[in-house]
Amino acid sequence: MRDPDASEPVMRLSAPSELALDADFPPLSMALLDVLLRRRSCREFDPRALRLAVLSRLLWAAFGINRPAESGRTAPSAQNQQEMRVYVALASGLYLYDAHAHLLRLVVADDLRAATGGQDFAAAAPVNLIYVAELDPVPGASRVEQEFYAALDTGHISQNVYLFCAAEGLGAVARGHVDRPALARLMRLAPGQQVILAQSVGYPRPA
Repeated sequence: MRDPDASEPVMRLSAPSELALDADFPPLSMALLDVLLRRRSCREFDPRALRLAVLSRLLWAAFGINRPAESGRTAPSAQNQQEMRVYVALASGLYLYDAHAHLLRLVVADDLRAATGGQDFAAAAPVNLIYVAELDPVPGASRVEQEFYAALDTGHISQNVYLFCAAEGLGAVARGHVDRPALARLMRLAPGQQVILAQSVGYPRPA
């Protein structure tokens, strides 16, 4: 289990329009077998914010670029459509993860964490990831097929998050109990965008 370096900058509570992420990715501290043994859901979070270096590695692991020459991602997507978007709800605001530039772009300068789920702990978790599918651009597929593939692709991304968190001593839980229409309005999503799932991340609350 890795403790954050006290010298690392913490996430600011103001809402900059862009937040550059750390591009340095040191190796994880344990083998895959140990990570799988540690993977579990956590529903009790310490309120302290994730440090920028940790958040950077988390987002890259979720759906970052691991093969720049071909814009390949850390998680697969059906027909390589890459229709999924990862939004990040922090105390400072709602951001969209730009994997190609590896930065966060401000969408709404409000704390929307409580709106990301019906569970009380969603508001306390320092990070809530929201997985949004852009369904309209997918060619040659029915709406049912698009939604199926979006759910499948979301599963890949959320499992990446689970495994990263297990390796880094973080807690995570994927959540389907979301008022999707209400959250979509707060997020200012376009008609073709659909909230699929939310996932809370943070340090587990000490026992």
